[in-house]
Amino acid sequence: MKYDALIFDIDGTLWDSCEAVRRSWQQSLRRRYGCFGSPDLSQVRSIMGLGPDEIAQKLFSRFGTRAREVFDALSEDECADLAEHGAELYPGVPETLRALSASRRLFLVSNCQRGYIEAFLTACGFEGLFKERLCAGVTGLDKSGNLQKLLRERSLTRAVFVGDTHSDERASREAGCAFIHAAYGFGAAERPDAVLHAFAELPDILEILEKEDEPCPRP
Repeated sequence: MKYDALIFDIDGTLWDSCEAVRRSWQQSLRRRYGCFGSPDLSQVRSIMGLGPDEIAQKLFSRFGTRAREVFDALSEDECADLAEHGAELYPGVPETLRALSASRRLFLVSNCQRGYIEAFLTACGFEGLFKERLCAGVTGLDKSGNLQKLLRERSLTRAVFVGDTHSDERASREAGCAFIHAAYGFGAAERPDAVLHAFAELPDILEILEKEDEPCPRP
């Protein structure tokens, strides 16, 4: 049975923005606060998929009660930088998404801040590919909540979520979605329905999963 929605995480699934984010934060900290100590690449990688409050406390706690304020300011600059300069798309993402969009409904769900998804779409030229996008920075919901909101409001009964971390897998299960693990991303999964080693494999994996769910013909 065919899935009625393909839902995608962004970071670690469609692109790797870590170096672009690190560079943006470094420049913003110097310009806005005269600060020359900024998170390194490994620290940026460690917060991919976390919510804004978690990121602020983990990486900017030295600013005390202003940690979230500082993070929000950096995030605003980050979105502008990403929209203009982009980041590293994983191989096969543009052509595979465009091929899938011809016959399937595509959606985005992320824990990112307001403006990040729009920056991603602008940088990559993906406007029009996705039917809807939800993020924590707009709805105030975590990934599970946004998945459930999407399924409910779009009347989706058979969806698959493609993500790269265990928290993506957990959110998918809580929402009642199948889960495909992007193993090339930032995290691990425990019991995904399928594993994606390269994004271009996705159409074939979907076909296999959908065939497995077809009823057996009667003798």
